[in-house]
Amino acid sequence: MSLYLYAILQAENLDLIKHLDLKGMNAQPVQFHAIPPFAIVYSESQQDRYLASRANLLAHETVLEVLMKAIDPHKAVPLPLQFGLVVEDWEEVQNDLLIPYAEQLKGLINNLISKREVSVKLFWNQTEELNLAVAENDGLRQRREALIGKILSMDEAIAIGQELEAAIENRQQIIVDAFLNTLKPLSHEYVEGELMTENMIYNGSFLIDWDREPEFASAVENLDKQFENRLRIRYNDFTAPYNFVKVDRD
Repeated sequence: MSLYLYAILQAENLDLIKHLDLKGMNAQPVQFHAIPPFAIVYSESQQDRYLASRANLLAHETVLEVLMKAIDPHKAVPLPLQFGLVVEDWEEVQNDLLIPYAEQLKGLINNLISKREVSVKLFWNQTEELNLAVAENDGLRQRREALIGKILSMDEAIAIGQELEAAIENRQQIIVDAFLNTLKPLSHEYVEGELMTENMIYNGSFLIDWDREPEFASAVENLDKQFENRLRIRYNDFTAPYNFVKVDRD
């Protein structure tokens, strides 16, 4: 029997969740196995490998979210494990994970207590922002208007293109700096993620005190007003803290 793993807790926290009735991957019952000082959240695996389909990802995330809601975050926060982690037996868990990384895992668990991860993703309409940038820059506007209807040389096309690119990049940086200068002081740690679409200009995750989330959310709302609702903001205030669970394998 192989095992699908979801999360790690301290064994002393098992009493907080031992009566939880929850289904995981392949609708299998979620169970808890103590290997002091840790406890593993798992279900029996029905496959050797799980594709990152929407249904599978949702099943994995649902288990983590239910655990997070069931446990007082001031006592414990589940340490999430990567999607698709299947092991053969508990000996593999001990030898490959718990024994070599015991101290790091304890430190990560302790670091997450009373904290949560929140994420902020910013999107804009690049064409609209470029038009605004030109409208607000008299010199750039005049140079662009002077070129309308004119057959541009290569040098002219490159020059105006570089100037427009610089204008839009400066505009983006002003927005990003405003968000960072406001939100980073409210957090303990910060991780910047990749930009996943052409219209995404910022993607960041913050580790904040659990009880300060309303203050953080209010700051995001005020920033939205500051930029006159030109941005589309995707704010997630409840997610497994993957970005702050990194094990050093060196």
